[in-house]
Amino acid sequence: MSKKVLGRGLGAFFPEYNDDSSEGNKEGAKKTKTAVPIEPAEKVNVVLNIPVNHIRANPHQPRKDFKREALDELADSIKKHGLIQPITVRYIGEKRFELISGERRLRASKLAGADEIPSYVREVNDEQMIAFALIENIQREELNPLEVAMGYQRLMEECDYTQGEVAERVGKNRSTVTNMMRLLQLPDFLQAALRDEQISTGHARALISVENESDQQRILKKILKNSLSVRQTEEVVRSLSNKDDKPNKNKPKKKDSPFLNQIEKRLRSNLSTKVDIKQKGDGGEIRIEYYSNDDLERLLQILDEEH
Repeated sequence: MSKKVLGRGLGAFFPEYNDDSSEGNKEGAKKTKTAVPIEPAEKVNVVLNIPVNHIRANPHQPRKDFKREALDELADSIKKHGLIQPITVRYIGEKRFELISGERRLRASKLAGADEIPSYVREVNDEQMIAFALIENIQREELNPLEVAMGYQRLMEECDYTQGEVAERVGKNRSTVTNMMRLLQLPDFLQAALRDEQISTGHARALISVENESDQQRILKKILKNSLSVRQTEEVVRSLSNKDDKPNKNKPKKKDSPFLNQIEKRLRSNLSTKVDIKQKGDGGEIRIEYYSNDDLERLLQILDEEH
């Protein structure tokens, strides 16, 4: 009794696409079909072998950096074993397709000299294209923090999502989305350091609350020179904040109130912006600074989450 073997190709899952490359094919067996001689509009939610030159890149791809060394390693694997996991595409007409997810696999397949690539065909709109590409990369942890933040921003701008809707669709807490998008407020030199993995997301979040770019640059140099941890960086930022809070001759002296000082520190930490409390009789006022409309929206989102 002969044993069934693995590695029969896509025909094992989709009988209409049988692989004729193996020896001993039965007479009359169908050959592996590609997307070229088939009307793709009739083939949705199936896997097809599609010529790589019939697939264009996803214009909504949130990932920008693809390391050549990793691509070469994947290309070598594809040469030896083939592509195990199909990419995902949508049909755009004229027997052409657009990539939804799997750009790294597509690039590596091209490097490996593949003429065709197994592709799962889905019917999706532009909004879903952005979401699919973003979600896949986030789930695979293939995006750097800035790419994730920009992906969230694109979902809000191009799909009219709220931060809450973005959080729901990507399976994250709303506060996680809010904090990630705050990274886009960083100056270019800090974004570059984060993108190049010189600092972590924790370092970047600590530096967001530093208002002066010169101070940010000075702290960044200290982080890189002394390999400061996130906690050590937070201590440096806190020390700077305490120094700025000290009264000088040119500033009116505030009433000494340990309780109000502690509340100010808590609000600054929670809101990551400058907060000033002024006591007036039995009451007073709280002043919260923001630096752009986006920053104001961020603060409103944080305050909303408290309810």
